[in-house]
Amino acid sequence: MTIWQALILGLVQGLAEFLPVSSSGHLVLLRQIFGMDEPGLLLDTLLHVGTLVAIFVVFWKDILQMLKKPFSKPVYLLAVATVPAVLAAVLFGDFFETAFTGKYLGVGFLLTSAVLFVSGRRQGHRQELGYADAVTMGVFQAFAILPGLSRSGSTISGGLFRGVDREQAAKFSFLMSIPAILGSVVLQVKDLASGEAALPFWPVLVGTVAAALSSLFAIKFMLYLIKKANLAAFAVYTLALGVLVCIDQWWTHLFF
Repeated sequence: MTIWQALILGLVQGLAEFLPVSSSGHLVLLRQIFGMDEPGLLLDTLLHVGTLVAIFVVFWKDILQMLKKPFSKPVYLLAVATVPAVLAAVLFGDFFETAFTGKYLGVGFLLTSAVLFVSGRRQGHRQELGYADAVTMGVFQAFAILPGLSRSGSTISGGLFRGVDREQAAKFSFLMSIPAILGSVVLQVKDLASGEAALPFWPVLVGTVAAALSSLFAIKFMLYLIKKANLAAFAVYTLALGVLVCIDQWWTHLFF
């Protein structure tokens, strides 16, 4: 992996993490296009650390408040929302590891399109989230471990299906990524410590910084956009991308 490749991967990761188009799916696709053989899940996890930095910058007041009051409802909601993804990672870790080779990438993008089309017709109004909302969004997040299935798009859609206001659903979706990313890092620490999945230091550093900077823009843009429009417009993009990827996976085999 060159520094330029890492820069592109980081920029795409940061933008696609908070726009409902699947950052992991785009990273898998770019790795195939670049012909990279670095460990996919580990590389994606490290680039996600950059997005984590951006979340702390944007939502520092909310995070500080939760740190001051660790036994408050917002913390409990995040904990409840994280459980489904943890269970999915533990029980189906081998499947998701295989998925990060791109085997189901086209299908993942098509699923994102379907979810966004359906949720685009929903308009929630509830400002306060409950535990059932957190569980629903958590289940959607668990499914979105699959590359191509957008985490932000799925979790926000889960909130909309429950009748949660779009801005509140988006904010909680972004906060949900904190324990999800931290958990992914913990699960990958053993690979870094053992040296079984060594990655080049400077390219990864450049990619991580690029992911942090582009994430800052993507978060603020998404929070603005969701006030003005639904997510259905992104469904057109993921539908087109999913169709192209499926064509290549099943017939042309240019990259897969």
